[in-house]
Amino acid sequence: MNFSEIFKQSNQLCRVSPDGKYLASCVQYRLVIRDTSTLQILQLYTCLDQISHMEWSSDCLFILCAMYKRGLVQVWSLEQPDWHCKIDEGSIGLLSSRWSPDGRHILNTTEFHLRITVWSLCTKAVSYIKYPKTCQKGLDFSRDGCYMALAERRDCKDYVSVFVCDDWHLLRHFETETQDLAGLEWSPNGCVLAVWDSCLEYKVLLYSLDGRLLSTYSAYEWSLGVKSVAWSPSSQFLAIGSYDEKVRILNHITWKKLAQFEHPVTISNTKAVIYKEVERRPAIGSDDLSLHSIATGTTLFNTQSKYQICPSPVQIPVVKPDPDRANPKIGVSTLAFSSGSRYLATKNDNMATVVWVYMQKLSLQAVLEQTSAVRCFQWDPRRPRLALCTGNSKLYLWSPAGCVSVCVPAEGGFQVQALNWHCSGDSLILIGKEHLCLCYMDTDEAK
Repeated sequence: MNFSEIFKQSNQLCRVSPDGKYLASCVQYRLVIRDTSTLQILQLYTCLDQISHMEWSSDCLFILCAMYKRGLVQVWSLEQPDWHCKIDEGSIGLLSSRWSPDGRHILNTTEFHLRITVWSLCTKAVSYIKYPKTCQKGLDFSRDGCYMALAERRDCKDYVSVFVCDDWHLLRHFETETQDLAGLEWSPNGCVLAVWDSCLEYKVLLYSLDGRLLSTYSAYEWSLGVKSVAWSPSSQFLAIGSYDEKVRILNHITWKKLAQFEHPVTISNTKAVIYKEVERRPAIGSDDLSLHSIATGTTLFNTQSKYQICPSPVQIPVVKPDPDRANPKIGVSTLAFSSGSRYLATKNDNMATVVWVYMQKLSLQAVLEQTSAVRCFQWDPRRPRLALCTGNSKLYLWSPAGCVSVCVPAEGGFQVQALNWHCSGDSLILIGKEHLCLCYMDTDEAK
């Protein structure tokens, strides 16, 4: 694999356009658009304040920059650089801003979730949606862009409204059987809406497009419940991660539990491959210790690492959560299916250095034990390949063929805090605290 030079960025605001042709990054109040193949700057825009959020439109013709502190949104056009749009929410404030699926409407959520304002770039019309609920994930668009589901709170009860995105008319409005709705998400095929309750009650509800309750799932009572939810790309499976450190898989036919994955402290499964990262410092000769190499922050002193395959049984390091603090570091917080729905990667918060990979055959496939806590992991959008980072100068990749640790050869000690795959799966955007770089996969690797 090859690496590009590093570029500046702020607040980890780096986004590849949906068609994969452009890379947008923010540096304070400037928006930089680059060609992903050459990394040459195509456009440079200047906003009125430091950018808090940035997002591409679905057709890649426009890009939205939100400045939450000032309640402003600016929209820029790639085809017409002189054209721009400014939306000022005024004294009511701005909490979040996002595109609608058609790329011609902007949805702004005001402070305290008083309302959602829908702005049209074509007609300049403004619409208002009242009673949006303050929750983890209260708004979601179907994958085809036809419908929007919105969680609402009225008269101390939870409701869901389904809107048609073409003209924003209300299609369905129904009350949900939740005490305190925490999130909702459409299945990838847009046929089922998953709704889950807050962590105080384990309850997952599945609704059809017309508001019918298809099924209710609850694994246990009187304990902290759902922490994360993820649909498989095929819409056949719904994975539910909970505070009891387990993942439960529901099937799309009966909505019953198909499998249950645990995160044991001792792994005795002989079929799973257990990779353990082992670090070592390179031997440095006196000829390498020049003042120039030390002053420029050379990668000479970077700790190298590799994976060792450990025979079972293996003891997993566990961090005991503090019971006196809110939001305890326990339970399955991250779930991700591979593009073909064959693999499921999970992270259990009180085993922060470990990533678990389960197979569709309902068995543990691999365990990756890192030397540092895992910050981020993401599947290749085209192949069964998992990339992860731990906040150091390395990139880690897992595939069914094996596991590899690669040191990013950037001067100045580039620390990978987050990462994003290009839509082709041929490259990765590696994001540090104030810089970014691209990692290009070799053609043979990609195949």
